[in-house]
Amino acid sequence: MAEKDCILTQEGKAKLEEELHHLETVKRSEIGERIKIAREFGDISENSEYDDAKNEQGMMEARIAEISRILSEATVVNTPKRSTKVNVGSTVTVDMDGSERIFSIVGGAESDATVGKISNESPVGSALLGKKKGDVVETFGPTGKKIVMTITKIEH
Repeated sequence: MAEKDCILTQEGKAKLEEELHHLETVKRSEIGERIKIAREFGDISENSEYDDAKNEQGMMEARIAEISRILSEATVVNTPKRSTKVNVGSTVTVDMDGSERIFSIVGGAESDATVGKISNESPVGSALLGKKKGDVVETFGPTGKKIVMTITKIEH
């Protein structure tokens, strides 16, 4: 699957490397042991423990392949420490209609909106890139709703 250039922060790269190491060492042997034990139950054609372990093994191997691909193709960005502009790796505090929101701008592979990590390719993330403290930024969300934000703080 051909994607745009994958961007990772140093922190995102480290987390993916840690997850990959865990999957390749700890998780792989755990699942291997589960398969071995399930085989000992006898006929594997009607063995739900064996089927579950094999399915989990397949999903884990797919995740290992995905992480390996991301790490091999990703561009790791270093956030400038003295920049006054929003970059990938910046944490931005904005005022949205009187409500303070904090976003960390990251690459798509490490985005997680539930913890405030938004992709540099998302409508809000791409609108904030290159802007300075005090700038008023307008964009449209995925539902087409207009979003107006005032940047109050930028941290790197």
